[in-house]
Amino acid sequence: MDTIAEHLASYATSITYQDIPPEVVHRAKGLLIDTLACGIAGFASEPGKIARSIAARVYQCDMPATILGSGQKSSTELATFANGVMIRCLDLNDSYFGKGGGHPSDNFAPVLTCADAIHADGKEVIVASVLAYEVFCRLCDRLDITTGGFDHATIGVISGVIGASKILGLSCEQMLEAINLAIASNISLGQIRVGEVSMWKNCALANASRNAVFAALLAKEEMSGPSPIFEGRSGFFKAVSGSFQLEELGGKGQPFRIMNTEMKHYPCGAFAQTAIDAAIKLRSKISSVNEISQINIGTCSFGKKAMGSDAEKWHPKTRESADHSLPYAIAVALMYGPPEAKHFADEYLNNPDLLDLMQKTKVEETEECNNLFPDASASRVGIITQSGEELSELVQYPRGQHQSALIDGKIEQKFYSLSRDLLAPAQRKELLSLLWNLEQVGDVTNIMELLKV
Repeated sequence: MDTIAEHLASYATSITYQDIPPEVVHRAKGLLIDTLACGIAGFASEPGKIARSIAARVYQCDMPATILGSGQKSSTELATFANGVMIRCLDLNDSYFGKGGGHPSDNFAPVLTCADAIHADGKEVIVASVLAYEVFCRLCDRLDITTGGFDHATIGVISGVIGASKILGLSCEQMLEAINLAIASNISLGQIRVGEVSMWKNCALANASRNAVFAALLAKEEMSGPSPIFEGRSGFFKAVSGSFQLEELGGKGQPFRIMNTEMKHYPCGAFAQTAIDAAIKLRSKISSVNEISQINIGTCSFGKKAMGSDAEKWHPKTRESADHSLPYAIAVALMYGPPEAKHFADEYLNNPDLLDLMQKTKVEETEECNNLFPDASASRVGIITQSGEELSELVQYPRGQHQSALIDGKIEQKFYSLSRDLLAPAQRKELLSLLWNLEQVGDVTNIMELLKV
């Protein structure tokens, strides 16, 4: 029987553009538009500035790649890191739920950056992206990151190395070694997203992507890695996950998991998306937040652990803590309406009225939400008014989840909204035309050059 790494390498090298159904191609293009909008919006962020500054130190190399927004060139690995940080930093890129969860669109950073470096075409980007999504999501289906003490960047380095290796044209044998190399030294700790959350929350999977690209480049030069990386005496099973088997992967008549991802409307954690929608419905039923005496947020076990269990969620001091806090997200929604990026700035983090409203909040794991998860990342938000009236709203699916998928016009609306102050109208129009017709693009560098702010 093949090892898991051998199975993944054989699978990934066998998939071609012809194996991907039209609806999956279209979904990949929509997700890329969504992801690039998030990346452009993250251009001015502090983590984005730091990552670009580091990447800009490498200005001469044999295989340069473009840094999103600045148009500068750097090594493929550091450009991947910078691009990944900008994609991730506003917490607006897509999510996936399984036993574990994460942001599969982070995989666009290694795929698109490698494609730019070697001037790959649009079809190659589509294939590599669909593969990276498939591996990321299938691993999320098998691995529970909430109990293992590891971060989903540990999964992202595996999907990222497969996406990068596919773009770079590695053989099956080379891809196997790339997978071995990528996993061996890239286990990320779950501490990244608990307690007072630091800037590294935005960088962990970008760093995994950087390491994935480096592993693929090493394997292309015939570097070997430790094997069997999953099943070995001191391998991944022993150190991280315990034993598991992968379900049948997409293609050859099997569905692709890219169709099951959730696009976000609000710049905060995935489990807040339905809770915010519920809070906005409740907001219309009261005249002022001063009427509220108590807020009850019901979520699943995963949601409580991720966004409602640490004391810091009620007293966030950083943007990163706030965007992963259910109490903060719901207080913002009730006080101001739909949360925007500006609501995570210091003036809001230090707003005494907002902080007081958060202290009225309880977050509970409920049987109702657990029974709906992972098919639905449901939330029930209830408020009790000063007069004793009880109001409650349940929202099962956020707008953008696969059961209520965003239509193309909504994807474009998000793209325009996030890029309006950074890209000229002509740029946006040309970009959307190229991205919706990605399979016809002969060199994706043309896309990266249009993303210069």
